[in-house]
Amino acid sequence: MTNNAEAMKNNIAELTEANFETEVLQAALPVVVDFYAPWCGPCKMIAPLLEQFADEFAGRLKFAKANVDATPVLASSFEITGVPTLMLFRGGEPVDQLAGFPGPRQFKAWLDSAANAAVAA
Repeated sequence: MTNNAEAMKNNIAELTEANFETEVLQAALPVVVDFYAPWCGPCKMIAPLLEQFADEFAGRLKFAKANVDATPVLASSFEITGVPTLMLFRGGEPVDQLAGFPGPRQFKAWLDSAANAAVAA
């Protein structure tokens, strides 16, 4: 079971200010970025969903996480004022976002919409 959980975590890139451009802005797929903080309760609740959906949407969406405490310049540049904030990037531009814990159904519907828009684009 641990190996499966570890494998799913490998589908989520850990962002730094140094790799953000390569991992997000230059990505071929739309990228869902989870701006989070390790001390944030709702962020901890969304983490397993992020892992599950990263596996489920593999090949259609890319997933990444940015710790706002470790990447303050990124958080500031995208005006992240609360965590978790999920931001969708397409073609290097932020195109949509969800703030707070959306709940599994709303989160999946948002991802479905993002993935379907990517196919149509």
